[in-house]
Amino acid sequence: MANEGETAAQLVEIMTSLSAVMREETQRLEAGTRALELAELAEAKARLVGALEERLARLTRQEPDWTAALDEPTRQAFIEGLGELRAASMVNATLLERHIELSADLMGAISAEAKRVTGSRAYAYGASGTLARADLTTPISLNGQF
Repeated sequence: MANEGETAAQLVEIMTSLSAVMREETQRLEAGTRALELAELAEAKARLVGALEERLARLTRQEPDWTAALDEPTRQAFIEGLGELRAASMVNATLLERHIELSADLMGAISAEAKRVTGSRAYAYGASGTLARADLTTPISLNGQF
């Protein structure tokens, strides 16, 4: 039982750290921080998620009913850690989804405008003698990189 309590305390520590990283990432995204400046937070988030998944999987495999063996204070801390992690991840996921959608829309608009401006369209005759127009993909570079 002491081992499960110690392991649960480690899980709570990881969940608390992960929640803090997600909240900081959310704050920075709301403040308009550039994506490149968020790389360190994304790496930390990935490491913490990996550690949490690994420990939960190992613990569940070794002791399927480990949560039942927890004492009340440890169980309460674990439940609170899960609640905080859930709240932080929901806000973070919503904001990230919105940023990804906006980025995709922006890239689509840039691509459409580049096609319009460059006139990168091709016409081909079909077997029935019809003329079909194909919009070719226009390469787009940001800061000199495709």
